[in-house]
Amino acid sequence: MRRVVVTGVGAVTPVGNSAEETWESLLAGKSGIAAITHFDTEKFSTKLAGEVKNFDSEDKGLSKKDAKRLDRFEIFAITAALEAVADAKLELSESEKERAGVSVGVGFGGIRSFEDNTDLLLTKGPRRVSPFMVTQMIPNMGPAYISMHLGFKGPQSCPVAACASGTYGVIDAFRYIREGVTDVMIAGGAEAAVTPMGVAGFMNMRALSKRNDEPEKASRPFDKDRDGFIPAEGAGMLVLEELEHAQKRGAKIYAEVVGYGATSDAHHITQPAPRGEGGRRAMEMALRVSGITPEDVDYINAHGTSTPFNDRFETMAIQDLFGDHAKNLKVNSTKSMVGHMLGAAGGVEALVVALSIYHQKVHQTANFEEGEEEFHLDYVAGGAQSHPIKYALSNSLGFGGVNGVVVMKKFED
Repeated sequence: MRRVVVTGVGAVTPVGNSAEETWESLLAGKSGIAAITHFDTEKFSTKLAGEVKNFDSEDKGLSKKDAKRLDRFEIFAITAALEAVADAKLELSESEKERAGVSVGVGFGGIRSFEDNTDLLLTKGPRRVSPFMVTQMIPNMGPAYISMHLGFKGPQSCPVAACASGTYGVIDAFRYIREGVTDVMIAGGAEAAVTPMGVAGFMNMRALSKRNDEPEKASRPFDKDRDGFIPAEGAGMLVLEELEHAQKRGAKIYAEVVGYGATSDAHHITQPAPRGEGGRRAMEMALRVSGITPEDVDYINAHGTSTPFNDRFETMAIQDLFGDHAKNLKVNSTKSMVGHMLGAAGGVEALVVALSIYHQKVHQTANFEEGEEEFHLDYVAGGAQSHPIKYALSNSLGFGGVNGVVVMKKFED
């Protein structure tokens, strides 16, 4: 079976407009959560989000003409992918591009463009709807535009798996390379759903935090005083590459992807199965596919949304599967500082796992002060920590009971 490694990373997040800036902000405990500026929140009970800040698409290589034809999620997807390719120093011949593909998970797609054009339809009539509305809205245009910008002619995949979409983007890419279909893949997730409709929908499901007077403390994964998640936007991309292909060109290797888990709860549209048994089975499958035992794992980047049900059941799932070894794990939540990036979350968190393995460091779970009585994990409170990591998991759990796990390890030739 062919080996798959991470050779490039790119990101646009609420704490940084590059992978490096995002990583440094996470290590420093910087929060990207603040009052929403994208729209008027007067009638909203949740007024906070993890918005991307000071972002200029022209600085990222997109012309004004291109940007006007794209939805915000597509702009994030393209710029993060271009950064990942530049970071990987990847230069492919035309024949090599036929064995290079794109797999990017997206949850909502162009909801902002859909809302804007709905307003135009209702107020000014059908002729005012943009001819680009369809390509701004449909989720697969994120990976499609990446493919066109890079000239990659291999498989183009867009898994739509709710909050696990980005993780499924990485899983699909890993499988394409491992099975010999491609040699190189851009993998990850993108989202830009901090919009009136996006926020209102989650708000009326009672899924969001209402801690509006303390923005930086509002996202509190695993803390007993958590009251919901914070919506966020951005993108996270990885260059995945077949090992020999990477070695031949002298590529830097951040980590090796060695396995995955994918399961369904078959239980409820929004609530996890009791004790997080679907997530436990996904982690169990991921270990089996990777050929490792629970005792081999050193670190888990948890889904960790800051919602009452997710954090309780994800903790139970980890404790049930890892048993006595659970106390030795470092478990953190990137969402504590960037918020919940929905379809982009799994891409960003997989990127964080690769960087954590490469640097042998884990960032803190911000705002974790006291867990519930049955919580017995080390959630990395109080600051970033150096920690030996050979194997790590990235967990994603989504509405509809979809669960995805990616396993990475420290690269050893």
